[in-house]
Amino acid sequence: MTKTAENRALRFAFATALALAVAYAFGFPLPFIAPLFVVFLSAMPGPPMGPKGLLGLLLIMIVSLTVGVLLIPLIRYYPVSAVLIVAVGLYFSMYLTLIHGKRLLGTFLTIGFTLISVAGSVDYLLATTVIKSLALGIFSAVLCQWIVYPFFPEQATSATPQEAASGESQSNWLAVRAMLIVMPAYLLALTNPSQYLMTIMKSVSLGQQTSAMDARHAGRELIGSTFVGGIMAVVFWKLLSISPTLWMFSLWMFVFALYTSAKLYGFLKTRVAPSFWINALVTMLILLGPAVEDSANGKDAFAAFFQRFATFVAVTLYAWGALAFLESWRTRRLAKSKTANPSPG
Repeated sequence: MTKTAENRALRFAFATALALAVAYAFGFPLPFIAPLFVVFLSAMPGPPMGPKGLLGLLLIMIVSLTVGVLLIPLIRYYPVSAVLIVAVGLYFSMYLTLIHGKRLLGTFLTIGFTLISVAGSVDYLLATTVIKSLALGIFSAVLCQWIVYPFFPEQATSATPQEAASGESQSNWLAVRAMLIVMPAYLLALTNPSQYLMTIMKSVSLGQQTSAMDARHAGRELIGSTFVGGIMAVVFWKLLSISPTLWMFSLWMFVFALYTSAKLYGFLKTRVAPSFWINALVTMLILLGPAVEDSANGKDAFAAFFQRFATFVAVTLYAWGALAFLESWRTRRLAKSKTANPSPG
């Protein structure tokens, strides 16, 4: 187990750092999307997808993002109808992700319904930039996995299968709950897409994270991982400021990804669930990436960072509160249903 966990942690860290180096070296739009996809693709242990899998994934991405492009005219001219369509689409996407285990398909559908439609509500060029960054990000993420995997191959196929939700009503409830967590962030992003676009990615991560969590443990998991991600981003930024070069950027990315993956795969002991560390690393990346762009454009990176972090904390607090309220409401509803219809005998 130790050797397997070590290989997985090193593979995760090298692929993440390499994807970051490639994205920034070649000037990808939204370059932090590439290491973000490595995190999503490498969260479950196992070999990377093959060429056919990559082709199929790119086709899925094209179809999914086309949905977002088709929603752009509706967002502009029929916003109420468009928001209702997005809500239904989010429910379907979360159902695929959380219940059927089709994480990539569900995630791309979610991105299509939310990110692309929000970006296109301001400018088609912005939507095109997001689509281009997603395509380059997924391609470079898989390519970096291919490069790294032969050096740290999988020693055992002991991936933990995803637990299926019990019962159709429970399945529907998880999807509805995740949709209700993401929708406020989507509506907020519509008010100012340039400022709140990445808030959607944070809310999607939270919606997926709460699928196997009750309200009692949600506070520590959601709030804790968000603050840990913010602290990691600040420490990363301070270390990078000592020598702000691409080499050091990639090196520090490797160090932070290695520490996170060691916790994720059990090489280092942790008292929290693996999803805690995934959410922390995702939070760090979507805080750090825009900060680097702000610094390169001459903006006050720290002011923008703290504004984004405050928004993330607010979204996380909402997710926690929504989860507690919805679970309490559902428990009371089920109790009343059992009282009104007692089982025979």
